[in-house]
Amino acid sequence: MSENINSALGAASDYDASQIQVLEGLEAVRRRPGMYIGSTSSSGLHHLVYEIVDNAIDEALAGFCTEIFVAIRDGDVIEVRDNGRGIPVDTQEQTGKSALDVVFTVLHAGGKFGGGGYKVSGGLHGVGASVVNALSEWLIARVHRDGKIHEMRFSRGDITQELTVAGETDRTGTEILFKPDGDIFEDTAFIYDTLKTRMREQAFLNAGLRITTEDSRPGQETRDEFAYEGGIREFVTYINRNKTPLHEKVIYVSGEREDSMAEIALQYNDSYNEMLLSFANNIHTPEGGMHETGFKAALTRVLNDYGRKTGALKGEDKLSGEDCREGVTAIISVKLTEAQFEGQTKAKLGNSEMRTLVDNTLSEKLTIFLEENPSIGRAIIDKAVTASKAREAARKARENIRRKSALEGMSLPGKLTDCNESNPALTEIYIVEGDSAGGSAKGGRDSRFQAILPLWGKMLNVEKARADKVYGNEKLTPVITALGAGLGEDFDEAKLRYHKVIIMADADVDGSHIRTLLLTFFFRFMRPLIEGGYVYAAQPPLYKLTRGKTIRYAFSDDERDAVSSEMRGEDGRGKVDVSRHKGLGEMDPDELWETTMNPETRILRRIEFDDAVRADEVFTVLMGEKVEPRREFIEHNAKYAVNLDV
Repeated sequence: MSENINSALGAASDYDASQIQVLEGLEAVRRRPGMYIGSTSSSGLHHLVYEIVDNAIDEALAGFCTEIFVAIRDGDVIEVRDNGRGIPVDTQEQTGKSALDVVFTVLHAGGKFGGGGYKVSGGLHGVGASVVNALSEWLIARVHRDGKIHEMRFSRGDITQELTVAGETDRTGTEILFKPDGDIFEDTAFIYDTLKTRMREQAFLNAGLRITTEDSRPGQETRDEFAYEGGIREFVTYINRNKTPLHEKVIYVSGEREDSMAEIALQYNDSYNEMLLSFANNIHTPEGGMHETGFKAALTRVLNDYGRKTGALKGEDKLSGEDCREGVTAIISVKLTEAQFEGQTKAKLGNSEMRTLVDNTLSEKLTIFLEENPSIGRAIIDKAVTASKAREAARKARENIRRKSALEGMSLPGKLTDCNESNPALTEIYIVEGDSAGGSAKGGRDSRFQAILPLWGKMLNVEKARADKVYGNEKLTPVITALGAGLGEDFDEAKLRYHKVIIMADADVDGSHIRTLLLTFFFRFMRPLIEGGYVYAAQPPLYKLTRGKTIRYAFSDDERDAVSSEMRGEDGRGKVDVSRHKGLGEMDPDELWETTMNPETRILRRIEFDDAVRADEVFTVLMGEKVEPRREFIEHNAKYAVNLDV
């Protein structure tokens, strides 16, 4: 004991100023990239492009840029061009270096702090260009300005070519090429559709701005152009294109206050889901903030006032915010001089004045719109009143479930085979298709931390149902009860009983359908479950390969061929029996454990939705009423289908 204490004291005495590190320049970015771009996964990789494009967008906001070009070149090199003023190249007084040098090599440097360069901008932290530079294997910056092409080159944040004049030009603008550093990122392969979606979004948010995207990688060549004179009105129309609107006209309001402005576009459809997207200085704020708070408060107040005025609401009747937003697609876009974002990734807007501006704008102008368009007003209020009645029915259904559970002395579904561990962080639940597979899973599981819940019969398609139908559904109630976290706005992540929710279905069309039904349910009624990274899909083996007493499994056609070749060894004539697994129920408990449930050997795929609009679209198309969009989706995506068993 005394030796340990002395050792600790000795270590403490060695801790002096020589052990304090000062990370110079951009080294801090390379050492802790997640602090600046969120992660080094695919989302962080694409964030590099957004940082550069945001600078071009800022030029558009200032009125100096009308066109932006974004391309993925061979080798996953990114090229971004704009026709703005071009980054200044003259000497910056504080540093004695060229402004271009400072922008790409100094953190928290830019034209967005003093108010002189930009009144409104998205890249307020001043770290965008320098962070991209620090995390790139190489970067080239070319500025077309004053009739000359000015060029600098960098590698991992260091200058490899000082500012030089590379030629003459008859235009203005900035051109950036960079290759992300493979030493930093887990994967440097860009996803064209991810960039295309983001650029389309930016074109919607900036009426009249033309953004062109291109992929010139061999075998992936494609090009798209986006320009929307109608701005966020067209954004709403685009999101609702596979839905049935309650009213053809998109409601649009806008307002200004000093150096700030807000614009809102909304349209109701006949679905039971809300799609609310908010932006501040063109930056998507997925966690909302003050502008969303103002929108929700105003919408609820206006519809309640309108309902009472028209007689749709009687006596003490009152619509909740959830009732008022059922079926709405809304875009909120605010622009302001001093935006206060929470976190470098700018997920939430903190400016309280934006709550007031959005609230006042929507309250005043939506009230006028509803009075001038009574047919639209009636359609919206009727939907909200129907939603309110359904919400009350859902509340009664919840109470019935609780009362029944209390009377029966049990709160968990009878089909659930629970695990022994009580700490949710250490437990997982397998939601299994069918009693047969459920039996094998129960026999093969590790009862210490694995719970099993079998499902049977046809599951409800929640895309076509309100919450009251969900609570009363005998197929979904066991899932709700077993997870223990509630539903909809009542969902409480802290009450979740398992931190791994694993969907285990057969590797065939029926299994895919069940997975889609469950994922639709989670996305529509338990979205934090997916956003928190709790949902997984198990991947059972597709093939069983046998030679003598040796048994191996394969999870794809390529793996089947490779394993078969390996099992034959040097004999081209050795016989390997290959059988296709038709269902989980055909595997005995030991086989199911070894292939699909053993944490040491299993393959799990985490379900993630980076783009809420795209996820909403997919579930609407696949599980909604319209046949034609579903047919087009299947035809377009058929080439990506693998491991089909039809």
